[in-house]
Amino acid sequence: MTRKPVVAVFDYGSGNVHSAVKALVEAGADARLTSDRGLLLDADGLLVPGVGAFAAVMGALNDSRGGEIIDRRLAGGRPVLGICVGMQVMFERGIERGTDTTGLGEWPGTVGELEAPVLPHMGWNTVSAGEGSRLFHGIENERFYFVHSYAAQEWSLEVTPPFPQPSVTWCTYGSPFIAAVENGALSATQFHPEKSGEAGIRLLSNWIDGLRTTTV
Repeated sequence: MTRKPVVAVFDYGSGNVHSAVKALVEAGADARLTSDRGLLLDADGLLVPGVGAFAAVMGALNDSRGGEIIDRRLAGGRPVLGICVGMQVMFERGIERGTDTTGLGEWPGTVGELEAPVLPHMGWNTVSAGEGSRLFHGIENERFYFVHSYAAQEWSLEVTPPFPQPSVTWCTYGSPFIAAVENGALSATQFHPEKSGEAGIRLLSNWIDGLRTTTV
């Protein structure tokens, strides 16, 4: 029997971690909620959850040396998936209620408040899947569940050959914002796959299928 890819769900004190573990198991992973550094580094995939304020999530990640763990994984081409604020912190900065916080800086750009008449953006919305997306394969026209008032609203990373171009997925609520990014080993979604029903499970399954290609 083929071994299920091991996905470490980073338990650093933020995020709806138990529902994420359950969804990953349903999607076909051997999911383990952990703060063990060895497992976080060596697992086939790492999921970085995040709920709440950008500054609080960054503080908890810094206390757990999360940035170092993510950097080391990405340097070795080992997949990482960020969810919600776990996606936002991948950018350089987050500005929330006047507080300017330094992010992990994996991608250039600033996370700021959505330009919409009603906040938060809460509920189901469609997305425009990026060209060549693997995450959205077979679910390009599905809806996903969002709960947020802040997002990255510009994409400025310049990638030159032979490196592949990132796949950037957009959503509109008041104005366009980035709903997901697939950039080499680093992927992230602004919405919650674990709250997005069958479509969310399919997306996680697509990501897990990508782990199988890197699993020995």
